[in-house]
Amino acid sequence: MKLSGKWVLITGASSGFGAAAARAFGAEGAHLLLGARRVDRLEAAAAAARSAGAASAQIQPLDVGNTQSVTTFVEWLKQLTPRVDVLINNAGGAHGIDPVATARDEDWEAMVQSNFLGLLRVTRAVLPLLPHHAGASILNIGSIAGHVAYEGGAAYCGVKAAERSVTGALRLELSGTGIRVGSLDPGLAETEFALVRFKGDTTRASKVYEGMQPLVGEDIAETLVWMASRPPHVCIDEILIKPTDQAAIHKVYRRTKSA
Repeated sequence: MKLSGKWVLITGASSGFGAAAARAFGAEGAHLLLGARRVDRLEAAAAAARSAGAASAQIQPLDVGNTQSVTTFVEWLKQLTPRVDVLINNAGGAHGIDPVATARDEDWEAMVQSNFLGLLRVTRAVLPLLPHHAGASILNIGSIAGHVAYEGGAAYCGVKAAERSVTGALRLELSGTGIRVGSLDPGLAETEFALVRFKGDTTRASKVYEGMQPLVGEDIAETLVWMASRPPHVCIDEILIKPTDQAAIHKVYRRTKSA
């Protein structure tokens, strides 16, 4: 399915996977509707998407953890287009790496609001705008953490497992409408993810990727474009994408400095 002229909505589009997706869909000639909390970064992402070839790239503040913000965002986009062809639920992130015994409520609540409830809020608000039987897509960014739990990741693994369940439920609920629903679940990918998780500690964040070659935003963006551009009768339900150096969530090949 050609994406030129299609309307693509991307949440969390100010950096990382979202900003990379804006550039990639822009290069396909799509109209972009970009939302995030950091408006200055959002403006830069939109400019990069226009330079890549986007038919248009419009921005609006969006906090998926706030219902009124989602409502305002969708009312704004309705003034630009009567439909959304591709919805990419990308907003989210991890906060902290503490075990359950010492984790903080504010970290848990931030992850539930953005990764889980935010996904539901945005999808509910946008569903009436997705055309039936036209190859429209809902693509949710999950994580390898939704497949396998790890120490210090109870809440994050939990919300990403919930994302998989939401995706599966939507797939069933929308059967017969022609709307495709899929999940793209990355392993180790070098974005601002680790920096946010470690509260801005650049040393700890850099060690996550030390000695190995992680995925980058462009890898995820390229895959999202591929998923959205399949023929309308083809739905990519789920992709688990990992760097070659990551055989499993706990098995990462790391080179020594002399290697």
